[in-house]
Amino acid sequence: MHPHCATSDWPARGRGLRAGRRNMSQYTQETLQELAMESSFRIARIRGIDIGVHYTWLLAFGLVSWSLAGGYFPQNYPGWGRPLYWTVGILAALMLFVSVLIHELSHSFVAQARGLQVHSITLFIFGGVSNIKSDTEDARDEFLVAVVGPISSLILAGIFWLAAQAIPGTRGPLDASLNYLAIVNLMLAVFNILPGFPLDGGRVLRAIIWGATGSVGRATRIASLVGQGLAFLFIGYGLFQILEGDFLNGLWIGFIGWFLNSAAEATRRQVAAEEGFRGVRVADVMVADPPMVSPALSVRELVDEHVLRAGRRAMPVAQDGRIVGLVSLTDVKHLPQEEWSRNSVGAIMTRPPLRTIGPREEISRALAMLIEQDVNQLLVVENGAILGMLSRGDVMRFLQLRKELGLEAAAGRR
Repeated sequence: MHPHCATSDWPARGRGLRAGRRNMSQYTQETLQELAMESSFRIARIRGIDIGVHYTWLLAFGLVSWSLAGGYFPQNYPGWGRPLYWTVGILAALMLFVSVLIHELSHSFVAQARGLQVHSITLFIFGGVSNIKSDTEDARDEFLVAVVGPISSLILAGIFWLAAQAIPGTRGPLDASLNYLAIVNLMLAVFNILPGFPLDGGRVLRAIIWGATGSVGRATRIASLVGQGLAFLFIGYGLFQILEGDFLNGLWIGFIGWFLNSAAEATRRQVAAEEGFRGVRVADVMVADPPMVSPALSVRELVDEHVLRAGRRAMPVAQDGRIVGLVSLTDVKHLPQEEWSRNSVGAIMTRPPLRTIGPREEISRALAMLIEQDVNQLLVVENGAILGMLSRGDVMRFLQLRKELGLEAAAGRR
């Protein structure tokens, strides 16, 4: 297997809350899928979908171009000359990533057709990732969104192969490029249909098990375990290749196996965390009846009496029994220390509208709001009255306590 044939897609999807799956995993487990969504720059926008390129794509593009210009094309099409090899190698590498983009767009277009929101597609070192903000609500949609990717790659392979056949009796650059793109898209289709989560084939497997059992959690655990088994096979084959002297391909294959294993393991832990949240409400985790401060309080007094002494990172600000804002450690840090005594809480606080949530909402929804809105705390409000506050730290402490008590493992066995 050439390094450039190992590209794959990683749809980073959530379940809305049921929709907060991807969002929870952003905070509870920094997965490699999310890495692909950071440090990227936008190059286009198609049907409302931002198309971005992650900086690791540059590494992949260089590796693919070098592999084609220095290995694949000279071995299979001798006698061209180095400049031509590099020109064809670079153009073929670009077309490879266009193929990956088409693969991802097929996922995204079907997702949109099924009523799902697609935020962006990012090309990165392993191929592409579709950032679908809300996941499928039934097994049928999951199956359709997943299976269309390998089908699109298979169709592309056929198109490139037919185009190559239309060029009579030549082994020139165009023929070589078309044949290479036919082969690599066929390999993309085969690779992605392997039944290991989070590959497309693993998602198809999950959809089938989900439809048969009615349990998306059980289906995800099984598909993730299959994905880890597949990953270990890749790692083993990579080591074998290295021992046989094919160091570059062996290293690449082993690294893909490690990537697959990490993603599958993260998914399994994510499902266990979600099941740990099942039935838990905001009221079960929040800090009830939080102390409030006056907007007239100096920032120095706030820091000395509430932040340092009591360890509070955020507090509601009330005046005449009415909430007028929220002050947090972040607000304080924006003010120079020499200004703390001369400024009041009212001068630095965050003013309404404030982020709020009801006490009966599921904790998974609260965590999704914390992450999506990029805030550290929510006010818990019912009928206009503040009942408590909920922070990311509160949620993580709850998860940690469940883990120490063995409740997380018990949830994962259900």
